[in-house]
Amino acid sequence: MKDLPPTASLRAFEVATRHATFTAASEELHVTQSAVSHQLRHLEELWQLKLFERGKSLTLTPAGAALAPIVRGFFADLEATLAELREHKGRVRLKVSTTYSYALKWLLPRLPTLAQQHPDILVTLDTTDALIKFASGDADVAIRLGTGNYPGLFTEFLFREHIFPVASPALLARFGSPRQPSELLRYPLLTRDGSDLVPRWEVWFEHVGLSISTLKENVRFADTNMTVDAALLGHGVALVRSGHVEAQIADGSLIRLFEVPFPSPVAYYFVCPKGIEAKPHIAAFRQWLSEQASQAQAAYGS
Repeated sequence: MKDLPPTASLRAFEVATRHATFTAASEELHVTQSAVSHQLRHLEELWQLKLFERGKSLTLTPAGAALAPIVRGFFADLEATLAELREHKGRVRLKVSTTYSYALKWLLPRLPTLAQQHPDILVTLDTTDALIKFASGDADVAIRLGTGNYPGLFTEFLFREHIFPVASPALLARFGSPRQPSELLRYPLLTRDGSDLVPRWEVWFEHVGLSISTLKENVRFADTNMTVDAALLGHGVALVRSGHVEAQIADGSLIRLFEVPFPSPVAYYFVCPKGIEAKPHIAAFRQWLSEQASQAQAAYGS
């Protein structure tokens, strides 16, 4: 940039925007009042813009007011980034993109073991259901739920969940425990809106040998976590993937109904641009993730 001024001039401008007088600005900068005035004059001449109305107090002109937040943001971002880099010196950042529900229910509870085994890896999580575009630099690697068809990317299978109904003890106390799948039709069934990746009651009932035309439903949820929360509150029976209710099944706040094997038609996959999967920190993360996935798969059923 031909109009890029010295840092000292930018700093003088940033400080002056927060003070009413040259004297107050000079005290913060630990320089003379004339030095501050000189830096600001130099900036105005370089940019050919009047930045301050000078009088008993400093007042920003429209041009100065437009530039002030930009310059202030530059120094704030620089300071924050430097502080972060110094704090994490010697660690390598790994930006991981995944879905919100997977991050919250499956990945986050396991991350402390990654920190213990690989303290040099600093994971940054970005949660989204959108298609990943590695070229944008938003993520280094991703974990996605699908069929494993990711052309042009390195793809590694992680695990496949099972699908089953769950209910809270309070709901079962009111309605009783169902003895066979067909009895669920008299229970309030929680339904989830969304893509084909979402477990569907119609598909589960067909899997257990029941053909149904319509379901009795009052509320349809747009989010997996809301569906699980509604089940926890006793609002109805939810159809879930096993990875989303590990903690709740373990502590008894949700009860699995029926031991009917029903592997999910979709699975979780590790994906990244080809050629970077062997980088030391990515290979270490892949190894850790694979070990965690194998343990989960054994718990869900092979």
